[in-house]
Amino acid sequence: MATSKTAAAKVKAKTARKPAAKKKADQGEGEVKEVATRAKGNTLVVVESPAKAKTIKKYLGAGYTVKASVGHVMDLPKSKIGVDVENGFQPVYEVIESKKKVVADLKSAAKNADRILLATDPDREGEAIAWHVFEQLKKQKIPTQRILFNEITKKAIQEAIGKPLELNRALYDAQQARRVLDRLVGYQISPILWKKVRRGLSAGRVQSVAVRLVVEREEEIGKFVPVEYWSIEADLKAALPPQFRSKLIKLDGEKAELPNGEIARPLVDELKNAPFTVAEVIRKERRRNAPPPFITSKLQQDAANRLGFTAKKTMTLAQRLYEGVELGEEGQTALITYMRTDSVRLSPDAVLGARDYVATRWGKEYLPAEPVQFKTKKSAQDAHEAIRPTALEYPPERVQPFLEKDMFRLYELIWSRFIACQMVPAVFDQTTADIGAGRATFRATGQILKFPGYLAVYGQEAEQPREEAGAEKMEGEDEEKGDVSRQLPPLEAGQKLTLVQIIPEQHFTQPPPRFTEASLVKELEEKGIGRPSTYAAILSTIQDKEYVEKKEGRFFPTDLGKIVTELLLSAFPTVMDVQFTAKMEGNLDEVEDGTADWVKVLGDFYTPFKKTLEAAESQMRDVKREEKPTDLVCEKCGSPMVIKWGRMGRFLACTGYPECKNTKDFIEEDGKIKVVEDIPTDEVCLSCGKAMVNKRGRFGRFLACSDYPTCKTTKPITIKGVVCPDCGSGLAERKSRFGKNFYGCTGYPNCKFAAWDKPIPGPCPQCGKPYLLSKYSKRDGAYIACPDKECGYRREAPEPEAVVVVNGPESVVPMTPPARA
Repeated sequence: MATSKTAAAKVKAKTARKPAAKKKADQGEGEVKEVATRAKGNTLVVVESPAKAKTIKKYLGAGYTVKASVGHVMDLPKSKIGVDVENGFQPVYEVIESKKKVVADLKSAAKNADRILLATDPDREGEAIAWHVFEQLKKQKIPTQRILFNEITKKAIQEAIGKPLELNRALYDAQQARRVLDRLVGYQISPILWKKVRRGLSAGRVQSVAVRLVVEREEEIGKFVPVEYWSIEADLKAALPPQFRSKLIKLDGEKAELPNGEIARPLVDELKNAPFTVAEVIRKERRRNAPPPFITSKLQQDAANRLGFTAKKTMTLAQRLYEGVELGEEGQTALITYMRTDSVRLSPDAVLGARDYVATRWGKEYLPAEPVQFKTKKSAQDAHEAIRPTALEYPPERVQPFLEKDMFRLYELIWSRFIACQMVPAVFDQTTADIGAGRATFRATGQILKFPGYLAVYGQEAEQPREEAGAEKMEGEDEEKGDVSRQLPPLEAGQKLTLVQIIPEQHFTQPPPRFTEASLVKELEEKGIGRPSTYAAILSTIQDKEYVEKKEGRFFPTDLGKIVTELLLSAFPTVMDVQFTAKMEGNLDEVEDGTADWVKVLGDFYTPFKKTLEAAESQMRDVKREEKPTDLVCEKCGSPMVIKWGRMGRFLACTGYPECKNTKDFIEEDGKIKVVEDIPTDEVCLSCGKAMVNKRGRFGRFLACSDYPTCKTTKPITIKGVVCPDCGSGLAERKSRFGKNFYGCTGYPNCKFAAWDKPIPGPCPQCGKPYLLSKYSKRDGAYIACPDKECGYRREAPEPEAVVVVNGPESVVPMTPPARA
């Protein structure tokens, strides 16, 4: 991770040729070398967090003081761009207001120290914090060095202290280049959006591209035209049980294609009278290899898929596991290695420990003859190991009493993945039988787990390794097949079978799915947008800025997200280009490697970007001032109504403004504008005694005093008998920016629970969930179901609810009429 003497010399030689504007910034490196030659004595160790400080202090004896910077101590100013564009892009850093007391405390501690060790995280951000702490303490002329470790254990800390390093200029320059680049983009595009759309908006080099992915996926879904197709399956009996199901795969020796019922139904009649005979039976042993240990992105994806965690939650919990948690008498103990990594590399000691654990816990038949090694992608930095437990003396069952529920679940996931990666493959016996029936060929496939291998620890749930880097899918998994989990009876070629029933079924092709946290992280990773350490922040930002919203775990672009994406694509096509964003990440990696100059990287970007900025100022659509005519007339003054854009999105406004300030909410149905009127209620305002009306606002329908604006009393409309499962507040019916009804927590934005289907009082009789969902589909009609898909509970509902089709014939959501809210 750290720059070696040779690499440092290269960096020094390179910086000597940099513009004069950089000389001042580079002086710090020489100062570090100068002060590092002094004698050692009482030592001040500086880390980022109090939890990390507490863990490290545990491993250090007398003569060490451990202090936390509590994150960054310096940053660019919030009130201005803070970058001298005309003078080599020099950043103008200042001490963060809330960190002035922290800096004063560090300076005070440094007065009693004979040397300073900067032990911040081993990545770009950690290096930047180390440099900024050094900048604040360097006037005291105390020898200062950098120490790096991948895990907070006694051995790792002592080894790092025994081999202190110089601050890494190249790594700091890479962070600085990213920070300046993001500031140049954000602070210069955002004001244009304020002017053209609304104040408070932001644009980002990575976040805006992430929003673009969500918007374009929604466009694909909107343009998708379902295509009908049919399948035919046959339930068959052999001489011995069990009965089994087979699927039609060929007709007249060619792949079976049944586009409609007119073709499928006559074929069903034909097959009912055909003899079914086993044509061929193939028995094979299949192996499924274990996935590699976690890297950051895969941890986020697996935690989302298996545990339902957001990327932000996963990284917050992982940070705490890395920095240390209280384990009773053992005190503050770090449980995992550094959680920001894109390498699947493992230390020899870790591999040996895992192999010993597997042999002891499961036996040598679960242990490969040689240690399993995984190949890291070429684009990976490979600076740190993969994410793994720090010590195998802390199995999940031992630490469970000391960890909160979700932290334990994440630790167990990391532990299981690490152990599993050093185990033998799972072995399956798979039987595939082709069955002739006249001119048709059916196929039945059965599979039995012969030896669990790594699944003994990672679980049968692990059906996703085919998508993991380094994990191999089983041979033949792409073949046309039936249910591989089903057991088949003994079958031999030429054997006669008994037809039980023929099952024809109509299907429709489905649009591409909306992104989940896991799939969006995967998309960003595959396209090279951002870095694993930034994914959680990206996903949080695009939601906080209201460019996307998440419903039932999937991302939907808002009207705001769509219009901002449209404007940015038109005005800044390069910044919004996925390939350009990925290339820029590569350039920043080269800066980190010391093979590219950060000032040149920024210069190459900024020269064309500046021209684009100037054009956007005058040419970007002025959405804020746009008025779209309608056929509607203001009922108060008779003037025409127009569609305008405001803080709450689109709305109807009277053209008689400012004399007439009448506005209306509306929805568009089949291209027609429909005014959303206030609905009278029998409820009385508790403040003034006037009647309350049912209104539609930014977050859906709510009760408001009819005497507004004289009385501004409001009240949420909650669903009786059901509370939010996340926070215990009420649940209210709302309408999304797309005009679709959903049900959300009245505690929004502090609680973001939401569901498309109407929650009804529970509990679920199978799993005990406190509420159920009233659902509807075209195929099944109305029914009641458990929100936990793994539970699978469902029952018929007495009456279907009104529905609105959103994506094809089988994709629907309940829509309760406003009068029933």
